[in-house]
Amino acid sequence: MQIIKKIAATTSVAALLLSLTACANMSGQDKNTAIGAGVGAVAGSVLTGGSAVGAIGGAAVGGVIGNQVKPK
Repeated sequence: MQIIKKIAATTSVAALLLSLTACANMSGQDKNTAIGAGVGAVAGSVLTGGSAVGAIGGAAVGGVIGNQVKPK
């Protein structure tokens, strides 16, 4: 069961990273929000041992933090 969770998490991260290539027309703040949500989801999942709730919570917190970061 742990292998399935690891494969699912890896596949989710790969899909997220591939979807970020579609961000060419996004504003800097939108890009930061998307990146923050992605990093937060991975961090939340890792910190909670692969929990989906942890990943969703991490994505929410990361998205808010990414949204508040001023783009250069």
